[in-house]
Amino acid sequence: MANSIAKKTTKTLYAYQENAINAILNKIDELPEYYNMVYQLPTGGGKTVIFSEIARRYIEKTNKKVLILTHRVELYKQTSKMLTEFHVPNKVINSEVKDLPDQDDYMCFVAMVETLNNRLKEEKFELKNIGLVIIDEAHYNSFRKLFKYFEKNFILGVTATPLSSNIETPMKDIYHELLVGESISNLIENGFLAKAIPHTFNVGLTSLKVGMNGDYTVKSSEELYIQNQMQSKLLSAYEQVGKGKKTLIFNNGIRTSWYVYDTFKEAGYNVRNLDSTVGKQERKEILEWFKNTPDAILTSVGILTTGFDEPTIETIIMNRATKSLALYFQMIGRGSRVIGDKKTFNLIDLGNNIARFGPWTDSIDWQQIFRAPNYFLENIANDEDLERSFVYQMPEEIRKQFPNSEDVSFDIKKEYDRVTKLGLKSKTALDNSLNQHVKICVENSEDVYDAWTLMKLLDDDIKHRVKQYSFCIIKNTRNYVKWLEDDYKRQLRTRISQEID
Repeated sequence: MANSIAKKTTKTLYAYQENAINAILNKIDELPEYYNMVYQLPTGGGKTVIFSEIARRYIEKTNKKVLILTHRVELYKQTSKMLTEFHVPNKVINSEVKDLPDQDDYMCFVAMVETLNNRLKEEKFELKNIGLVIIDEAHYNSFRKLFKYFEKNFILGVTATPLSSNIETPMKDIYHELLVGESISNLIENGFLAKAIPHTFNVGLTSLKVGMNGDYTVKSSEELYIQNQMQSKLLSAYEQVGKGKKTLIFNNGIRTSWYVYDTFKEAGYNVRNLDSTVGKQERKEILEWFKNTPDAILTSVGILTTGFDEPTIETIIMNRATKSLALYFQMIGRGSRVIGDKKTFNLIDLGNNIARFGPWTDSIDWQQIFRAPNYFLENIANDEDLERSFVYQMPEEIRKQFPNSEDVSFDIKKEYDRVTKLGLKSKTALDNSLNQHVKICVENSEDVYDAWTLMKLLDDDIKHRVKQYSFCIIKNTRNYVKWLEDDYKRQLRTRISQEID
């Protein structure tokens, strides 16, 4: 005899959640039993709440069982807990479960995708009387292997981003339709999500390589992000925007995360590192520390993008670039939970992600992305195009070191257009840039050593000007740009010495 299901939940549902539940249940009633539908709702909107209540009402109405599939340990635990709060007794099928002698005692099962696939493939057991299959984080391709076992069931996928994690297998090929929920902007306007305050720092990413999965490789990302210049930029961004605030940093690689840890530790900040090599007990301790420490900085790799809910986060730092729309939304979503008086959170972007995908709150046509994912993917701005549009703005703490200079800016593209129209050599633009850098270093120094110190502060500005010049002359191979940059610095040092002597 299966455990009884409560007739009514004691959980409070928001109006938009109630509307979504009714809309989905109506679809289940109206559509054929063998139908696949996916429901989209932003991270933080309460997808687990919604499908837990759907499970409860479905079981009560049909007396058929519900299976909920997850791909991460954190998610199955979170789901099982939420179902219990909705008074839905449930059985978890994880790696410790070898058979199901008590399956008649439950109307709801929560299963890890790999575990269930292994048990069904090995014919260890057969799930009986399943009517509804719910798939959490449905955009992950790993769930597809289970569809053959549930061809006669209604399958409901839920996700914040209905765009497959594998570009070769679009979601439209296995889901018949998409139902779109509330938008991020509406959830913010009505107080259900905190508003992101974006802070962007341009980063040259043309050295990054794209892997088979369509995203940047860990190897090429680490080669860029472990550089001293990038570590300094990260630390400076934190100190400008989020100093003293609870901060979660996302990296693309364990090595990078440890570099970040060392950078913040040496600067005297309260920081811990969390990645896939950390054991369960230590991980639990680190997350408890993060929860209870107001100025905590947690540098991480991958594992906190889903199934992690810490509303007290005040700053999110994307210390990585991604071409994955799902990952973009997942990272930002970790800071969007509301608690107490929290209405906003800081978002620091060190991967040109906002420029690539647009602001987090922008309206997105999810139906178009669902129907034509390749069109969307092919029209994502590439890194070279993004860099062409960069405008360098000297950080305030560096600008203060040049008090005697009225203007420290220089538009290299505008200067290139000017000198070429006059019939001068294109390199004249770079020479004039060099002259301006010499001038501001000399007029703010008492001796050559002061000037050389100021020169070092111009590294980002020099890199930007040289890169923009290389775009103008359509000669921007990595080696050539590096040679131009090194030559520029050599000339700058020499000219400063000549001017002051």
